[in-house]
This record gives sequence, C-alpha cells and structure tokens, in this order.
Amino acid sequence: MTDPAAATGPSADAADLASTDMSAEPSSRAESSQADFGGGGGAGVPVEPTEEAIRRLEGQLDETRERHLRLAAEFDNFRKRVARERGELSERAQAALVVKLLEVLDDMDRLNADAGNASPESMRQAIGLVDKKLRKELEAAGLERLDPAGQPFDPSLHEAVSTLPPPSPDQDHVVSATFQTGYRFKGTLVRPARVQVYSEQR
Repeated sequence: MTDPAAATGPSADAADLASTDMSAEPSSRAESSQADFGGGGGAGVPVEPTEEAIRRLEGQLDETRERHLRLAAEFDNFRKRVARERGELSERAQAALVVKLLEVLDDMDRLNADAGNASPESMRQAIGLVDKKLRKELEAAGLERLDPAGQPFDPSLHEAVSTLPPPSPDQDHVVSATFQTGYRFKGTLVRPARVQVYSEQR
C-alpha cells in the first residue's frame, strides 16, 4: 500500500497559516518609530508662549510704524521739492519774458527823450514800431489776440454788449463790431472780447 498523502494539499496550507503568528505587529508600526499626531500627551507642534508672541507682534508693529513715518516724511520732502522747483521754473520763465520786454522799455525811454525834437509823423511811426515789437514778444510768450469782427458769435470767447438787426438772414448771430479786443494766453481765456452782435429782434 502507498503512504498517506504528503503534506502538500489543503491541510498543509492550513498548517502553514496556523503556524504564522498574526498577533505580532510589523516592526515598521512599532510605537517607538511613529510620530504622535494626537493632541494629548504627545510631542506636537511647539506653541509659542503668549508673552513672546505679544512682544514679537509689538516689535513688528513698531517697525511698520517707523517705516510708515519714514515714507510719509520722504513724500512730504518730495512734495515740497517739486513745489519749490515748479515755482523756480515759473520765476525763470517770467524773468526771461521781462528781459525781452526791457528792449521795449528802452525804446519807450528813447521816444520820451526825443519827443520834443521829433515831428508828429516820426513819433507816430516810432510808436508803431514799438507797439509791433511789444506784441511780437507777447505773442511769442503765448498771448493770442481775439478780434472776432465778422465771425460767428461764441459766448465762450465773446461778451455781447449790444445787438443790431442783421442786414441779411445769413448774418444772424455774427459779430458786427469789436468794442474791446479779447486775449487768450496759452489757450486759456484771460479776457473775452466785448462785441456787438447781429441778432434778430423777436
């Protein structure tokens, strides 16, 4: 007769499983090697003491205040410097204009000195030349003369002081005469022209 089956069947597998100690925990899960993530008793994230936190925050606040005060002082100095430079630039521009007008004043002084010896015609011509020079310098500085006679009436530039019936319908709201010349300086109206306007009486 043959011997009983060798321990190679299901019973052998059961014996192998029985011989395995399932109660033993893996070495990688040992308590000594695992971090304690719990909140009680274990070594968690270190908590900063309250007094130290307050001192640290107070220090940061003082630093922020000092930085703010420093920036405010720097901005105030910058603003004052810009205002001073702007004022100096304006004064230099005015001084340059005055220097150009000094030649006109010199011409006027010469006219006054020669007034007794000059003929009326020569005085008239001399005054015309001085007037032309003065207007040239002012125009170069940005002054624009407004004489709107014959142009459409513009209330933003003209001041109507009287009206006149238009000689024809197409002349309605047209400036008929300029009583006082207006002026514009670098695009800004400094004095409106005082005018008479053609207008239908209704």
